[in-house]
Amino acid sequence: MRFVFTRLFYALLALGFVPLSLSWGRPGLRWLTILFDAGLLVLAFVDSRLSRLPEGVEIVRELGGRFHIGAETEVRVHIRNHTARALRLRIKDEYPPVMILAARREARVRVGAGETATLAYALKPPRRGLFEFGWVAVRFVSRLGLVWREAHAGEAQAVKVYPNIRRAREAELKALGARSLVAAQRRAAWRGEGRDFESLREYVPGDELRHVSWSATARRGKLTTRQYQIERDQTIIIALDAGRLMTARIEDETKFDSAIHAALALMSAARRGGDHAGLLVFGRRVKVFVPPARGREQTDAVLEALHAIEPELIEPSYTRAFEFISANVKRRALVVVLTDLVDEEGSRELLASLRLLRPRHLPLVATIGDRDLRASVRDAPSDIRGLFNQSVAEEIMHQREAALRRVEAQGGLALDVTAAALVPSLLETYIRVKERGLL
Repeated sequence: MRFVFTRLFYALLALGFVPLSLSWGRPGLRWLTILFDAGLLVLAFVDSRLSRLPEGVEIVRELGGRFHIGAETEVRVHIRNHTARALRLRIKDEYPPVMILAARREARVRVGAGETATLAYALKPPRRGLFEFGWVAVRFVSRLGLVWREAHAGEAQAVKVYPNIRRAREAELKALGARSLVAAQRRAAWRGEGRDFESLREYVPGDELRHVSWSATARRGKLTTRQYQIERDQTIIIALDAGRLMTARIEDETKFDSAIHAALALMSAARRGGDHAGLLVFGRRVKVFVPPARGREQTDAVLEALHAIEPELIEPSYTRAFEFISANVKRRALVVVLTDLVDEEGSRELLASLRLLRPRHLPLVATIGDRDLRASVRDAPSDIRGLFNQSVAEEIMHQREAALRRVEAQGGLALDVTAAALVPSLLETYIRVKERGLL
């Protein structure tokens, strides 16, 4: 049992020492002081045992919304007093220790009879995952006012921390700049070598005979050509590598987290562009698959799927991932693979597995490079150790570049960018694919 003495207790205790100052030559006063102080302590102990938080006190925690990485979310603790007397309380909420406290989470409140008081504070989660709030710790004055009695109220509560969708959307808008998706859609809707029928028109010299509509020609009595437009409701599958190399940290987050926010930015762009987007997360096996769709519900489904996924210290299986895509995505799609490559063996498996996607799908392999790796080959080495490190870095970069060139040789697209350049490069490539009607 935990309790803290009140000011009233200390005042009475001090009052008990007054006779002690007059007890010189008067043993009776000394014993009277000892008995008084001992009785006060016993009374305080009994008071703490018999005092309970009134049943009419209701304490409820309310969350201001979803928790997202790096974003402040308000937490409110409401104290409702349904009793007939005013109460003095000290409230302290037990929030998940991993979260960063942005405001004070404890307060002294006085709640009148039939009134409500609120403690509000803010939390900023540094990473994704599932976390738990504990009980709300409450201190209240005992019946006799001698101690602050401690109790627990409210309920333990599990909360999910999601990727920061606002950060992804801001990155999307910043990356696109003047090249808005409205303009991209307008260009994509031009008549051209697409596959969606748009209209009929009179034949002009130079039109391909395969586009002539013979049934319309027979009805009109003159050669008539079919016009097509580029498909706008295309399909995008984003495949996230959750293997060993994606555990590497760049500043304050892993490469996997950088890839997640790039994926969300691409999905936001696809949604604005009227395309269907899906998600696949893979390690040795497929961990998560969200079939392609569009709309707000799709974004919510992807956030739900990603909130607790973490990369593992294992080698990813591109073969299993691409086999899964080939078996479950029948419509031609842009398959964006967000990964990293260092050694020749990993590159070899990726290249061998691409045949599972071609020719039905168009693969785009985006590797997240290390800024330090590029910096290490920029300047001349100052000693033998620096020369050795630079040689290793150059060899790794050469292998990465050779692997990505072989991706392009197989009919795919390739990007090798730093985490900072990932979103703009990815979105530029996506718009280029739409403009050129590559799907």
